[in-house]
Amino acid sequence: MIKKLPNKTVVMVGGGLTAALAARQLTNHNIDVLVLERGGDHTNGAEAKLPTQRDELRWDVRQGLVQDWSVQTYTLRYNRTETALPVRWMEAFLPGEGLGGAANHWNGHTWRWSEYEPQIRTRNETRYGKQAIPKDVPLQDWGTTYAEMRPYHELFEKLFGLAGKAGNIQGKIQEGGNPFEAPRDGEFPQKPLEFTEAGLVFKATAERMGYKPFPTPAANSSGAYTNPDGQKLGACQYCGHCERFICEAKAKASPEVLLYPMLKARKNFEVRLRCHVLGLTYDRAGKKVTGVHYVDLQTGQEYEQPADVVMLGAFTMTNTKLLLTSKIGKPYDPVSNTGVVGKNFCYQANSGVSLFMKDKWFNPFMATGSTQVYLDEFNNDNFDHSGLGFLGGGGIGASMFGGRPINTRRVPPGTPRWGTDWKRANAQWYAHSMALGIQGSCYPHRENYIDLDPNYQDAYGQPLIRMNFDWRDNELKMSSYVTQKMADIAKAVGADIVGPATPLKAPFDTRVYNSTHITGGTIMGKDPRTSVVSPHLQHWDAHNLFIVGASVFTHNAGYNPTGPLAALALRVGDDIATYVQRPRML
Repeated sequence: MIKKLPNKTVVMVGGGLTAALAARQLTNHNIDVLVLERGGDHTNGAEAKLPTQRDELRWDVRQGLVQDWSVQTYTLRYNRTETALPVRWMEAFLPGEGLGGAANHWNGHTWRWSEYEPQIRTRNETRYGKQAIPKDVPLQDWGTTYAEMRPYHELFEKLFGLAGKAGNIQGKIQEGGNPFEAPRDGEFPQKPLEFTEAGLVFKATAERMGYKPFPTPAANSSGAYTNPDGQKLGACQYCGHCERFICEAKAKASPEVLLYPMLKARKNFEVRLRCHVLGLTYDRAGKKVTGVHYVDLQTGQEYEQPADVVMLGAFTMTNTKLLLTSKIGKPYDPVSNTGVVGKNFCYQANSGVSLFMKDKWFNPFMATGSTQVYLDEFNNDNFDHSGLGFLGGGGIGASMFGGRPINTRRVPPGTPRWGTDWKRANAQWYAHSMALGIQGSCYPHRENYIDLDPNYQDAYGQPLIRMNFDWRDNELKMSSYVTQKMADIAKAVGADIVGPATPLKAPFDTRVYNSTHITGGTIMGKDPRTSVVSPHLQHWDAHNLFIVGASVFTHNAGYNPTGPLAALALRVGDDIATYVQRPRML
């Protein structure tokens, strides 16, 4: 029997970064907020204190902070002629589980996307002509602008104490920063992180070649910091345990450190942990959602939580799945090219190269999640694509994120995978190797989408999300071009050994980590025929339903999605407050 609970003003699904930011705005407006999170609270667990925080086997290899794949996974097929099969153990991307979500185990890269990205179709049509966008690439504008999001970018960067070097202050290019970045009001809240030896080698080489390298904007605190809400960050210790780990020094900005402690102290905020949401109650005739159906994972009791407003702030796949299972909006159909839910599923097109220098000490164990020097000359639309046969691009950087003993085993090409020679190569090159990497954009393709699998179910008896995805022609051409630029830089470094710089290859491989930057499925826009939500992230078919997260992005840039995702989350908090005061289509 499902128990019905007293009504709440705003109910949010997912207790990650987006929910916390939106809840901050709403509770500032004295609006009651309830967050439903399927996981627990990591604050005082083994994952957040020494010595157990350093357990690479538990938190990294065995994915201790990640979605339980035995309970809920995804299926995959490369094209519609295939039958999808479940991914039994996912390495390609890592959704979080627990209060704070994936922002607990993130690296901390925090970009503002290029100023033109929200008008990506207009940008490419204006510069290259309409014919430059292939018919099977449904690129579209977001319906909003960077100028509209800019104040929320400024607020988020102050809340999370970002460390970096400005490249564009009020339209004036700054020495040492990213000359391609969108204009900002002033410098970053904190100075950049220290450069690693790998970063210095890359920086010197890139500058000799005429490029403008800069430190990656980071949510790893370069010093002690107090944010506008009075929440504090400690100084980073460069311990090399950022990605896939919680920071025991509270030096990595995360909702678990900076937002939820403050929210829990507010009387108009409530979070219910270990609550798995099964669906939304939808009044089709009234064009509204009336409640959220969830199961308490500790008791097995199912509940119906009525709400005036519902906000989906979960991972990309979950946001989309809840719309599909609740039958809100029209599912995307690639055959007829109709419908929108599940459309424009994108990832990121990455590649890399290893370098070995016997006289350089890189000491990879001294690192943060964002100790990286980057250049943007070949990212997104920062270069002329005329005649190249592709759109988009990628940033090239030298990263040193950690030298942990299990997974940090960079050895020269031709080294055996085990045995005496493998051990000898590890000992010889551990401290004397570095890598260059590309984080590339991914544009939508008509055949890349997500829907409900007709054959497989999760532990709750619901259909699994099916990924219809592979690397398409645009991304393969882009990766080949930008990877060659990276190979040229790698050669110019003058290393003793340079590994192969292999561009992205199809098929998509779920066994290899790429990034957790999955976008699309509930895309935003001005036209209800081609978007799931409005520019205010309000569902066209349910006016009291708002969706925020990377699922609303219509494409993926060559950057981490956190910056614009956070700006949109802060903005939607204010938009929901406006809606609560006078319900209507904003």
